Amino acid sequence: MEKRYEEYAYVLDFLAHGRPGFRSSGRTSYRAGALIQCIGENFFTLLEALVKESLMLKPNDRVYVGKASRSEVTYIIGRISFEELTASAKAELSGVIGSIVVNREKWFVNFFNTARAITPRMHGLELVPGIGKKYMWQVINERERRPFSSFDDLHQRTELPNPVKLVVKRILEELEGDSKYRLFTRTH
Repeated sequence: MEKRYEEYAYVLDFLAHGRPGFRSSGRTSYRAGALIQCIGENFFTLLEALVKESLMLKPNDRVYVGKASRSEVTYIIGRISFEELTASAKAELSGVIGSIVVNREKWFVNFFNTARAITPRMHGLELVPGIGKKYMWQVINERERRPFSSFDDLHQRTELPNPVKLVVKRILEELEGDSKYRLFTRTH
């Protein structure tokens, strides 16, 4: 299976002086250069990357992190866990994920149109916070009549409260490691 990488990511935090680390001497040291903590657009991969000198980035900026020549990022340090995010990055996370979900509305609406059972007793839709048996059956019955065309269409026809917020909540659960099954994120 071919490895797939993030092409674009959204900035969660810009650390002008790098990230503090601790030496064995107990003194704080900083990784040289400015870096960003960011989240990938397709797989919601949490990344840390070095930023080109004298460049200032702010939360929600979209940056190219793919394999080709990059204009803002010099080097991808690597994946990081939710726990490694700064307090500022964690504070931005929900809003940035919300923007990504809205920008990729067609893809997420397709999830609601095509989600299947994961086990004989559990449906993929039930893994989305706020969707129990009642909403699951409303979604399934409505999508059989005709596929959903937007989040608004999904909300209008099923009375599912704020589908974007529910998807964001699910993605956050997956990033925090609170979930056995992954619907939207890639495993570490």
